[in-house]
Amino acid sequence: MTAIGIYGSSGRMGRAIADQIAAEGATLAGGVDAGGDPTALARVADVLVDFSTPAALEAHLAIARAARTPIVIGTTGLTQAQHQAIDAAATEIAVLQTGNTSLGVTLLAQLVREAAARLGPDWDIEIVESHHRHKVDAPSGTAILLGEAAATGRGTTLSELRVDGRAGLTGARTEGTIGMASLRGGSIVGDHTVMFASEGERIELSHLAQDRSIFARGAVRAALWIAGQPAGRYRMGDVLGL
Repeated sequence: MTAIGIYGSSGRMGRAIADQIAAEGATLAGGVDAGGDPTALARVADVLVDFSTPAALEAHLAIARAARTPIVIGTTGLTQAQHQAIDAAATEIAVLQTGNTSLGVTLLAQLVREAAARLGPDWDIEIVESHHRHKVDAPSGTAILLGEAAATGRGTTLSELRVDGRAGLTGARTEGTIGMASLRGGSIVGDHTVMFASEGERIELSHLAQDRSIFARGAVRAALWIAGQPAGRYRMGDVLGL
């Protein structure tokens, strides 16, 4: 059986993944957190799953490269430099990085991409995400993933179109932009809605996460899939064959 090691094993997602591993027919190679030995874990695991912190990512990537161990990265709030480090690691090992490991969100992103490609710029795109009060990054990694899907559908990049949290006198909405808004409160696991609005009609594509186990299940599925892949950078859509 595939042995999966977890970076960030004591966090919410780390614990949920550990609980899910046996149900998916895999084994737990072990887990580490700050102060643990990530190098030893990389040597005994067939694949690593990282849900630790952005600050630890580059060290974990270097360790995975040295051990030639594939890695799934679910940590969000990454910088451009960290994405470049992922690109570099992917030249030597298989790396799957995603803002959301849910299989449902993966399919939602595909639907958003297709809708954006078929609807003209007169259809305004707004993304609203809600999470629990303890989440520290905004917009969520999933909201960014969905925004990137919409921008790809329109043949451009999210950085060209993104508008965050409007406030005050903002003036008229610029055609073609992608608005993003974040809500934080209570124990919300994760809700995301992508709204396409035009004159006289509106389409809303939504995903509501009701239990954290959906992310753990997707993360384990991703780990089992990437364990047999050659070096390269992958996404959750590859796991579903999208």
